[in-house]
Amino acid sequence: MMVKGDTIVVVGVGARTPLGFDATSSAAAVRAGISAIQDHPYMIDRFGERMKVTRDTGVDVDLRGPDRAVEIAVSPAIQALGPLLGSGRAEVTLILSTGESRPGQPDGFAAQVDTRLRKRLAQHVALTGGGSTAGGHAGGLLAIYHACKSLREGRAKFCLAGGVDTYLEPETLEWLDENEQLHSEGNIYGFCPGEAAGFTLLTTLATARASGLHPLLEIVGSSIASEENRIKTETVVLGEGLGTAFRFLFQDGPIDPVDRIICDMNGERYRGNEYGFAVIRNPGHFKNAADFETPADCWGDVGAASGPLFVSLITEAEARNYQNGPLSLIWASSEKGSRAAVLLGGPRRAA
Repeated sequence: MMVKGDTIVVVGVGARTPLGFDATSSAAAVRAGISAIQDHPYMIDRFGERMKVTRDTGVDVDLRGPDRAVEIAVSPAIQALGPLLGSGRAEVTLILSTGESRPGQPDGFAAQVDTRLRKRLAQHVALTGGGSTAGGHAGGLLAIYHACKSLREGRAKFCLAGGVDTYLEPETLEWLDENEQLHSEGNIYGFCPGEAAGFTLLTTLATARASGLHPLLEIVGSSIASEENRIKTETVVLGEGLGTAFRFLFQDGPIDPVDRIICDMNGERYRGNEYGFAVIRNPGHFKNAADFETPADCWGDVGAASGPLFVSLITEAEARNYQNGPLSLIWASSEKGSRAAVLLGGPRRAA
């Protein structure tokens, strides 16, 4: 858990989703309730219907593997780096997460994406240190957690923390279908797999001020935990892992209740049950725990990209004065047990 010491602020965000190629257009589409869910061009599910997916129409449907993930990740990474571009060769630590290892995404996938993305970004900034992980749904928030840790420990001056994910490998889609996870008229509790990338540029408030950078948000706290009773097992989830992540956030955090909640719920019953129990374990910390937002309804399930994209939604709301309160909670849950949560405060907190 991290809330004390130097204040960590968000000074740049970048997003690329099936709804838009930047944070502004993606956030506007989510706010308007626009859905990018469509029929896959050729993949057929077990009911004989075309699979319901969301996809990046700017990337060739036949581009696959690490190259597809990198193609999605480059532009939002550069967007997030925007405040540093043109100011000399700033040194930035890159911490990246991809989806968990699965059919269609082999071991070593995260490292391959990381290596290729660094090469694409090297002409813009000097990337030093960091690393990559196949973190799954919670991956982007795990990247933010470790970025905050690096900044607080003085191991980095600027951190680019992000996630990129794509479910559109045919082998991955077939695997989801076999596991009865694809949403369709015959399976209403499945999800619509998608692809996206989101990035946040983080630094300390002191560095932001010294560099003349404007804080967009404050990282009030970040936490990680693990859940033993995982999805697709015979166990029953009681929200222990997510509840612990929330408790770590709240035990040293502000006494004010959370105003806004954004999460990676995607239609699977497991995730709704988990959140319900996690809230029961943390009473009194939410203005309205039932008033949560699920952007997967609009841009599909975007896995490891989820957390940083949630940050960009709040950044846009603050910038355009429709944020409904100063304190936001974002959280995500990975299939293999990782849980991560972040409390975000408006830029006025960091003033």
